[in-house]
Amino acid sequence: MPNSSQTPQLFELSSSPSVANHYIADLRDVGIQKDSLRFRKNLERIGELLAYELSKTLNYQSALVKTPLGEASTSFVADALVLAVILRAGLPMYQGFLNVFDKAESAFVGAYRSPLESDNSFDIVQGYTATPDLTGKVLIMIDPMLATGKSVVSVYDSLLFHGKPKSVHLVSIIASRQGVNYLQKRLPEAHIWTAAIDEELNQKSYIVPGLGDAGDLAFGVKEEG
Repeated sequence: MPNSSQTPQLFELSSSPSVANHYIADLRDVGIQKDSLRFRKNLERIGELLAYELSKTLNYQSALVKTPLGEASTSFVADALVLAVILRAGLPMYQGFLNVFDKAESAFVGAYRSPLESDNSFDIVQGYTATPDLTGKVLIMIDPMLATGKSVVSVYDSLLFHGKPKSVHLVSIIASRQGVNYLQKRLPEAHIWTAAIDEELNQKSYIVPGLGDAGDLAFGVKEEG
């Protein structure tokens, strides 16, 4: 069963009423954020919801499944998937995607912002990378906070050394409008999936109202330097 929608799309989960808006509200709430277990679980649950929506755009093949009483016609995902998570904040959201796409391969990339310069500019620093061959596969890149979009583009460019994917999906929890526009310009072939889009980036390129530092809230405040 071929995928009939090849035009790059922008999907915002919170644009229609659903329980997802409850999870997003909990993630943003400074009182609820103190419970790191609940914070991680909400990242995971939103990941599952976004994975389900994304699954509707994949290619499927028909098959028969034998039951105790006969045979049932069904379909299975025909695409080879690679879930690429940007460490460390993306891990709970990645688990949500892995819960849905349990047969997917995985890629792990360590990437972070360098300390801000006096003009509030920064570079993207990459370290650890472990990835399968991406040739001809559906690449799903997972990073919960899409602020400027620079880290996603930087990681994507480095992943291309491991093969050209068939299609690319960029997934986040909170995205800035500026970051979305940047990705649509730099990676026009990519599909963008997010739970919510915020309109503002402050002078330090943090999303407003956003939710804070997702990695610190999920795993504890990191030591700088």
